[in-house]
Amino acid sequence: MSHAFEALALGLLVALLAAAAILVWRRFHRAADGDEEGGDAAEYMSMMIALLYALLLGLSLVNVWEMRSAAEGHTSTEAGALHQMTVLSEGMPASRAARIDALAERYAAHVVQYEWPRMQQHEQPGEPGWSLVRQLRAAAAAPADAPPPQQATAAELLGQLAVLDDARRGREAVSQETLSPLLWAGMAVGAILSFWILFFYGIGRGISNLVMVMGMVLLTVFLGLLIHYLATPFGETMGVSPDAFTRYFPESAGTAPEG
Repeated sequence: MSHAFEALALGLLVALLAAAAILVWRRFHRAADGDEEGGDAAEYMSMMIALLYALLLGLSLVNVWEMRSAAEGHTSTEAGALHQMTVLSEGMPASRAARIDALAERYAAHVVQYEWPRMQQHEQPGEPGWSLVRQLRAAAAAPADAPPPQQATAAELLGQLAVLDDARRGREAVSQETLSPLLWAGMAVGAILSFWILFFYGIGRGISNLVMVMGMVLLTVFLGLLIHYLATPFGETMGVSPDAFTRYFPESAGTAPEG
């Protein structure tokens, strides 16, 4: 909530500065007020620019929200598959079950303590996690002379490991994604054009118009910050947290990372 209040406060500050700038501009450019034709043209242009800018903001917001949703889905699937492996391991011999459970705990701790900070910086999680996946695969495989029930359990374990593998690949891919620089450039240009037309064409003569301008500035700043936070799917502010792992493996939150 603190980040939301900070975004609103920043947006309000920028809106107040924009309103003050408009008042100063109008104070020293009164001669432009009588140009009704220019005012009509300005209103038409501002409407078109605002429409195009709204579409661009909407596209950017949908883009980053889809990235975050994908990150949350992959994380939940991966953690759920890892937990399911510990449940299925009960059908294996005690020594093998203990091995699988220990590897699952190590994997969860590694993801939470080592990989998450790296993903918050858009860095690759690295090879150690895949080494643990290979160890889990070796521990889940049943020997050729194992009884049929154990072979069936091993097949289910390997099936869950395949789900974990796919989800992990998806998580790694999403951790490298971010909003296109072209969209960032478009939002910056759109904001400059939207504010520039307010000054150049003298929009914001009345109090009601001035309040509308402040509202537009506030909303633009707020949406820009929201998009900025969501553009990092695993970021600290609005990104996906490792709660899916710590819920199934509480000890992972306090286990020293292995890398």
